[in-house]
Amino acid sequence: MTAAAPIHLAGERLMLDPMGALFWPEQRLLAVSDLHLEKGSSFARRGMLLPPWDTHATIDRLTLLLRRWSPQVVVALGDSFHDAAGSGRLPATEVSRLNAMTGAHRFIWVQGNHDPTPPDGLGGEWIESFAAGPMVFRHQAITGADAGEVVGHHHPKAKVPARSGSVCRPCFVFDGRRLMMPAFGAYTGGLDVRDAAINRLFPRGGRVFLLGRDRLFSFEIGWGTAPH
Repeated sequence: MTAAAPIHLAGERLMLDPMGALFWPEQRLLAVSDLHLEKGSSFARRGMLLPPWDTHATIDRLTLLLRRWSPQVVVALGDSFHDAAGSGRLPATEVSRLNAMTGAHRFIWVQGNHDPTPPDGLGGEWIESFAAGPMVFRHQAITGADAGEVVGHHHPKAKVPARSGSVCRPCFVFDGRRLMMPAFGAYTGGLDVRDAAINRLFPRGGRVFLLGRDRLFSFEIGWGTAPH
């Protein structure tokens, strides 16, 4: 059984899913970030061959989340495609699956730095950022933004001690004012939470929620201390 972790942001109760998604029960809103669909085909065009199944695997995982949470609204927080031409390389079967999703839900494509133009042949709304109640969903964090910002972009990950040495996994980062989402795509890498690009956005530290198979592992983190 999968156990989501509750947090409160801008006075709203949110659920963090171990698959790397956010669900907002009051709004019936599901958010994911950094799908990077068609990253495999993008690399192949440059002679770097990867197994071409990343899009299929990522959409499979998104399908599971839609069944689990039954949202009315789905927000994809930018970099949904690995490059601006990525949607044009989608196999027809994956186009059909995505259009079934955009037809069944209000689907918001938030603009990212990898995909600055609307996806070809897909439904949904294409916007720079999405506001709902006291929350703002955008791809990249804005320094000094009001409390209630949900962002992606940096693909945060964290390393924790384990019996065999250490475990490195994608994670959420949260400080009571801002939530940074992990990357959802099958071929996405990660940036350590201690990197300056991340810790400058959480200057007082915060709480990390490390993705596990069926649960999240939470610990506080300060930039001068080790995870515990």
